[in-house]
Amino acid sequence: MSTAIELLSSHACFGGEQRFYRHASREIGLPMQFAVYLPPQALAGASVPALLYLAGLTSTEETFPIKAGAQRLAAELGLALIAPDTSPRGAGVAGEADAWDFGVGAGFYLDATQEPWARHWRMESYLLQELLPLIKSALPVDGERLGIFGHSMGGHGALTLALRHPGRFKSLSAFAPICAPTRCPWGEKAFSGYLGPDRDAWARHDATLLMQEQPREPYPAGILIDQGLADKFLAEQLHPQLLEAACAAIGQPLTLRRHAGYDHGYYFIQSFIEDHLRHHARQLAG
Repeated sequence: MSTAIELLSSHACFGGEQRFYRHASREIGLPMQFAVYLPPQALAGASVPALLYLAGLTSTEETFPIKAGAQRLAAELGLALIAPDTSPRGAGVAGEADAWDFGVGAGFYLDATQEPWARHWRMESYLLQELLPLIKSALPVDGERLGIFGHSMGGHGALTLALRHPGRFKSLSAFAPICAPTRCPWGEKAFSGYLGPDRDAWARHDATLLMQEQPREPYPAGILIDQGLADKFLAEQLHPQLLEAACAAIGQPLTLRRHAGYDHGYYFIQSFIEDHLRHHARQLAG
């Protein structure tokens, strides 16, 4: 497939541009769409640091740019914001749209090994081996100054990709992440379908278990996680206390903030997005 990217739309935003692209993905085997916010510094010719944002279940590449309210501060800090889609679309796989938490809109940022998902559900390889190199080659983004963050399923993706690919991401944070997917219904359903019954394969995509295996703290400058205490998914699905314990055991600095009254949605993300962008900007400086 061609590696060219097609600009679908561009919108002036705080002196920069919010852009939406489409390209034919060799890893996915289907067209994929993604969003990039370029701050004014990038439009002026600078190669800017970037944050890869991974969205949650049912989201698309439009969710974060529209709902998070991140562009104003990204423009001030000179950060590009990259937001991919959450799964392949249009594969025509039987059952792909039968559930909101599996299949379309629910790629879980891993490479499926089980049929009928293995051909197209290759989100880990897509992001690391295709999308990020493509953006680096086509846009004024500094591929050496790259951070990652995400929400819910995307928080799971941010944590696991950062731990599975040491050195690829210089900074890490998450909103209400799925911290122990091998021990929650969302993860058990997704991993059973995408990876099969081998729980050792599941463990390689569980942030808590991956953190326990680290020989030393992977992010000495710290990881930031925000969690709402009115989040209806907290008790059954998210388990931040398990990741907190795993970080403490290896000396990984973690700021886990628990906020009374906040739920799982984007009003919560809007409320604390500034802290996350500044967290990444500090670690990506230079």
